[in-house]
Amino acid sequence: MKYDFVAIGDITTDAFIKLKDAEELMNHGVRELCVRFGDKVPYEEVIEVRAVGNAANAAVAAARIGLSSALIARVGEDENGRNCRETLKGNGVADEYLETQKGLPTNYHYVLWYGAERTILVKQTKFTYSMPAFESPPKYIYLTSLGESAKEFHHDVARYCAGHPETKLVFQPGTFQIKLGAQELKDLYAVTEIFFCNKEEAQTILNSKETDVKKLMAGLHALGPKIVVVTDGPNGSNIMDTTGAAWHMPMYPDPAPPVSRTGAGDATASTTTAYIELGLPVHEALMRGLINAASVVQGVGAQTKLLKHDEIEAWYAKRPADFQATAL
Repeated sequence: MKYDFVAIGDITTDAFIKLKDAEELMNHGVRELCVRFGDKVPYEEVIEVRAVGNAANAAVAAARIGLSSALIARVGEDENGRNCRETLKGNGVADEYLETQKGLPTNYHYVLWYGAERTILVKQTKFTYSMPAFESPPKYIYLTSLGESAKEFHHDVARYCAGHPETKLVFQPGTFQIKLGAQELKDLYAVTEIFFCNKEEAQTILNSKETDVKKLMAGLHALGPKIVVVTDGPNGSNIMDTTGAAWHMPMYPDPAPPVSRTGAGDATASTTTAYIELGLPVHEALMRGLINAASVVQGVGAQTKLLKHDEIEAWYAKRPADFQATAL
């Protein structure tokens, strides 16, 4: 089968632990979550969300929109892994590239959920990755967060895309990939069609204190990506196309106070990619991505409130007058 969208990245189960006896502090120049040390800290509930992670979230988003979608990921030979596989298939994502590796545990993360924000306790299993033998090259490969054990695999992805120009690469780097730096992954950046990160990540990647988003996008564009998206939290999002033209979009207004912001970035990136693949101009595609993100934050977990194509278009049709793209 020739897939429209194949995501690559680690998969996990997230256990959302809803805290009620905590506070947010601003220490050492960063926001911190504070609970009493050496005490019993009560919580309200725990909600397990299976088959999530940046890549899995993206694959599910693409499937909801109507693209044929698959995931390249690894699970262990355990109940958690089996549950993740079944959940993924239940969401319309093909699992033929989801490999079970014996003797290793499937990833399981703890999400400290306080208000609408979350702090995630992560432990990445050291899985090994390799490119599958595709029957037909996929239209888009969507590469996102992987652990340190997959370092060399990034170059395999770059070689595959260089050798199959009919496959477009989308790169939404995770923490480890950003830390590796643009020089270490220069072959990957060189073959990237669409690139996503936030403003602070752009500054880290470029080793720059530049605050002008258009200049940051131009810097990322110079590394190789043809289309660049840089998000800026409540300040909205920005996109630059293949010609260097750029647009800014505000956040889509929340229909109700957010329940959890987990997955908003994944929804933005994957939905934008899907609509570019469907032929929309890049700024129109990003507007749909921001709509899906506004929906996602209304639920627990990154996939619960992902919208279908018709639902996204219904939200777009009733968009506020000031939700529009502005040329930079």
